[in-house]
Amino acid sequence: MIQNTEPATWHIKHLRSRTAGQRMADKIAKGMGSWKFIVYQTLFIIVWMILNLVGYIRHWDPYPFILLNLIFSTQAAYAAPIIVMAQNRQAERDRVQAKNDYDTNIEAKKEIEALQLHLSKIEVEKLDLILKILQQGKIP
Repeated sequence: MIQNTEPATWHIKHLRSRTAGQRMADKIAKGMGSWKFIVYQTLFIIVWMILNLVGYIRHWDPYPFILLNLIFSTQAAYAAPIIVMAQNRQAERDRVQAKNDYDTNIEAKKEIEALQLHLSKIEVEKLDLILKILQQGKIP
């Protein structure tokens, strides 16, 4: 097995820190927030209604589809907190990313300041050399 010696990024650290419940909530929220889910749910509703409207012998959920409403109410009761958990985790991830970006910016600022000091030092040394040459009267 080959070990990865590169340090983990903030994103990888965040993904590794999630619990099983958090991973499941993220997957559910991702699935419920997709067009695929909307299409499947719409097809389910249409089939449910057609079967109950045209069923001559048995209507397990006659109009106004109280059982279907109960199913959706139950789905909404579970979906809302799961989606909120996923949003809270996204907000936490955004905070970690913002902190990482801030730390990176601070390091970059320190490096730029160090470069500016070094360039200023070089500039002063060159000016001193030019002045020294001018005072000696040795202009090449």
